[in-house]
Amino acid sequence: MLLRIYNVFMATTIKVIFMPNVLVIGAVGQIGTELTMELRRRYGGQKVVAATRKTPFPKELEQSGPCIFFDVADKEAMKKVITEHKIDTIYQLASLLSATGEKDPDLAFQINLIGLKNTLDVARECGVKRIFWPSSIAAFGPTTPRDNTPQRTVLEPTTMYGVTKVAGELLCQYYSKKYGMDIRSVRYPGLISYKAEPGGGTTDYSVAIFYEAIKHKKYTCFVGPETVLPMMYMPDAIRGTIALMEAPREKLTVHTSYNLAAISFSAKELAAEVARLMPGFTCDYKPDHRQAIADSWPKSIDDSQARQDWGWKHEYGLTRMSEDMIKNLTPILQNKK
Repeated sequence: MLLRIYNVFMATTIKVIFMPNVLVIGAVGQIGTELTMELRRRYGGQKVVAATRKTPFPKELEQSGPCIFFDVADKEAMKKVITEHKIDTIYQLASLLSATGEKDPDLAFQINLIGLKNTLDVARECGVKRIFWPSSIAAFGPTTPRDNTPQRTVLEPTTMYGVTKVAGELLCQYYSKKYGMDIRSVRYPGLISYKAEPGGGTTDYSVAIFYEAIKHKKYTCFVGPETVLPMMYMPDAIRGTIALMEAPREKLTVHTSYNLAAISFSAKELAAEVARLMPGFTCDYKPDHRQAIADSWPKSIDDSQARQDWGWKHEYGLTRMSEDMIKNLTPILQNKK
């Protein structure tokens, strides 16, 4: 009995000792806001520092823990935050997305790639123990197998966003091998969330359709009806990200970026699901410049390596995700009227 009490005490003590001090860079973005709140729920509000360049913090972030402004180009400011808050874990999420990045490729390069290198350099200098950086299906290109895209495959993207993701993956692997740093990454598919408005990504039609369905009962989609892309509901993405970061390092075999997948569907299939939930909804299609980007990306992803190495498993399919989106987004939009 005494031995069992001692073991429970030691397990609790170890958990407290290794409770991370976290810095989330890009904390007000599509992933950052929800990830930061979940990390604060897990580790405590004061243990998770939210950082952004200039975008105002939402109230839920501002009121639940420390919030700081700095630019990923400013290494000294980053170093000061890491030192003052004794940061040992960084989630580096600062990024310009695909369609937005094509409007300003130079800025995309500076934020997405130079920002990553600055973070890795400062983290190495400050002795940060663990880093997360997100890649994307944008790392793939038209020469990549589009069905069940393998973990290791051709990476020849056609956007600056994709170029920075491929280079970033290799940079993470380089720092991992040369300096022994613990850097972890996933290739996110299109992400769908009711908490973040569409933000300039090629897959954002899958979010915008819900907004327009609730507000106007109609939507004009910027990709064609037969366009199929891999997607994921944000709760799965957040859960998968944290699961990867909490996995034992010795179990991880990929040091570029893990394929991560959940569901694949066409724009037409999504529209039909929305129409089922919102009677009277109609959708038409006027493909624009984002169609070419979508056509260069996979239709489905093989993420068996992630499932094998650290037990990844998605929970939301198309129906459950759509129902949850309508349920949660409807009162949000009604309150804004």
